[in-house]
Amino acid sequence: MDKVVKSAREACADIPNGATLLAGGFGLCGIPENCIRALRELGTKDLTFVSNNCGVDDFGLGILLANKQIVKMVSSYVGENKEFERQYLSGELEVELVPQGTLAERLRAGGAGIPAFYTPTGAGTAVSDGGLPLKYAADGSVAKASPAKEVREFDGRAYVLERAIRGDFAIVKAWKGDRFGNLVYRHTAMNFNPMMASAATVTIAEVEEIVPVGELEPSQIHTPGIYVHRIFQGPSYEKRIERRTVRS
Repeated sequence: MDKVVKSAREACADIPNGATLLAGGFGLCGIPENCIRALRELGTKDLTFVSNNCGVDDFGLGILLANKQIVKMVSSYVGENKEFERQYLSGELEVELVPQGTLAERLRAGGAGIPAFYTPTGAGTAVSDGGLPLKYAADGSVAKASPAKEVREFDGRAYVLERAIRGDFAIVKAWKGDRFGNLVYRHTAMNFNPMMASAATVTIAEVEEIVPVGELEPSQIHTPGIYVHRIFQGPSYEKRIERRTVRS
């Protein structure tokens, strides 16, 4: 029942090369930054990451991308990372772009044991029809394109069949947790973390504070400990933002 480990490095040490990881966060909010740094130090490579975005050039998942540890990203938004753009367009990185709500539901379905579902999002576009560039060749041609998806009509409207997502490991960040792995997120830092936590074979949670068992109000627990396999208290958090707009 005691799932506490000493550090991010210990928690992530057995993640193998080639693993598929689910990473919580939205932009740079609620990201498992200590786990990401640990993976950078461990040098684990050929990783596939499922995450809303890929951080920025020098923070978040961006540091793994810059170190060539990521071979594929499944994401919704990638506009804040120049190195991401360079690797994708040069054929170094495979990218599967997924509408944001669809990404959230594919993860939720993975955690709920639902293999696939129909959604109207993307019907009649390249999302359903196929042809989106997943990977470019070095000469700029499309080396790999997305396949067409099954489309069915319900009540006169077209719906696209989307497959659930599951990962080998999930790395998530919460505000508080206990040694049983129960987690509470803080405000918008919840974002994708609960879905990620439920959809992996092994879930690693980093928290700002580990509290005694019984201190968390049961009705306020967002992710029950049954989904969490390892938990540690992060030594520090930068809590950056992606972009600050200065208004005159």
